[in-house]
Parts: sequence; structure tokens; C-alpha cells
Amino acid sequence: MFKIGVFSRLSRIPVKTLRYYHRIGLLEPARIDSFTGYRYYTAVQLARLNHILALKDLGFSLEQIGQMLDDDLSPGQIRGLLRLKQAEIARQIEADQARLARLESRLTQIEKEAKIPKYEVVIKQVDKMQIAGLRDIVANYQSVGPLYEELFAALGRHGISPIGPAMAIYYDDEYKESDVDVEAAVPMAGGALPGGRVVIRKLPGEEMASLVRQGPYDDFTPAYQALLGWIEANGCRIVGPNRELYLSSPGGGVDPAEYVTELQFPVMKV
Repeated sequence: MFKIGVFSRLSRIPVKTLRYYHRIGLLEPARIDSFTGYRYYTAVQLARLNHILALKDLGFSLEQIGQMLDDDLSPGQIRGLLRLKQAEIARQIEADQARLARLESRLTQIEKEAKIPKYEVVIKQVDKMQIAGLRDIVANYQSVGPLYEELFAALGRHGISPIGPAMAIYYDDEYKESDVDVEAAVPMAGGALPGGRVVIRKLPGEEMASLVRQGPYDDFTPAYQALLGWIEANGCRIVGPNRELYLSSPGGGVDPAEYVTELQFPVMKV
């Protein structure tokens, strides 16, 4: 038998790690001296330790390794666990490659503009939600206000309160000078409306390219240009209507300079 120090040198594993493996039951000493408390290991235990190190190198947690070594799994079960880990690593590689592409795009943008971009774009998963919405064709992008007045009036008559910020959903495929197809909407938890122009429906959960801007509503063009440029540069395509979420908006004496708006486009990797 080998004392823990000798076993550490043979296995090239720190004594601290061997003690931790003992504490969690992953690799227990063959014998512990009842008088001195010294731990002793055998050469045979090097094989188990090598199994532990090999599985750890493949990305398995110590808890998973303990189960794999102690539960007497069949070769088929071991293959299944390895295939699951293979798929998990492949997903991580794909996510890292996408992150690398975004990093390269940002570097290109900084080099082109010779400064840090004013707007930060992120990819986020937006959960599905229930909304009350009023969709109509309005004269232009500055003419959405009356839709919100009608929407909130209808909700107020039926005692329905929004559970999140108001949003606008734009259905046109391109920028339009007039006749804009837009829906004024708010998220809601429940309730019903007996007819009328306001419709309660579900919005799907989607992956969004998102940008947050601060300031008045007079010119969203630079923010939209930044967002659309990012989508193109990162190999994405738009797959649905874009949204504007009014996180801090008119009302309660908020200074227009303090308005906060989130722009979202549902996207898919090309």
C-alpha cells in the first residue's frame, strides 16, 4: 500500500484533490490507520482514478462520474451517456462559434467607426405572452398615439390592467412614409373583452435581436440602422414583425430625454 503522498506522486494528483475525492465518496482509501489517520491506497486504485480523470476530461461532473463508476451501468448505458455528452459539447461549440462571429463583427464595427458603437445589440429569447392588441392602418409612425388611447380606454372599462410595458408591433416589410400597419398592445394576465376592436391573443416566444435606446421619440433611425446592420453582419434574417417596447415612456412627468425604448426583431441564423 502507498501513503497518500506517494499515491499523489504516482498519480500526479494533488493530495488536496485526493482528500476531496475521499470526502465525497468518489475515491476512498483502501485503508485508514485508526491511530494516525493516515490514508493508504493500492496500485489497483490507480485504475479507478484514471477512469475518473478520463471522464472528467470529457466534461462529466464528479457526481455523474461517481454514478457511472458505481452503478454498474451496461455498455449500452455508458454509450448513451457519452452520446448525450457529445451532443451537449456540440451545442456548446455551436454557441461559442456564434459568439466568436459576433465578436468579430463587433471588432469590424469598431475598426470601421474608430470608436465604441453607441448601441449594443444582443440576442435574447422572448417568452410567449398574452396581449391585448389594437391593430390598424395609421397615417404614419407618429400617429400611433390614438390607438393606445382607445386600447387603454377599452381595458379600463373592463377592469383589465397591463402586466408589462406597452409595445408597438409593426407588420410592414419595409419603411413606409404613410399607411403604416401597426398594432398597439400591452401584456396581460387574463380577462376577456366582449367584442370591439381590441383583441386578446397570444404572441409566440421568439429569439430576438434586441437594442435598447434612451431618448425622445423624434428619431429612431440611427438605432434601427445599427440594429439592422448588426443583423446583416451576423448572418441572421428577420422572420417576423418587429416590436418596440416602451420601457420608460410618457406619463408621470418623465423627461423625454429619459424615455427608454427596446427595439426587437425576431431573427433566425441563415
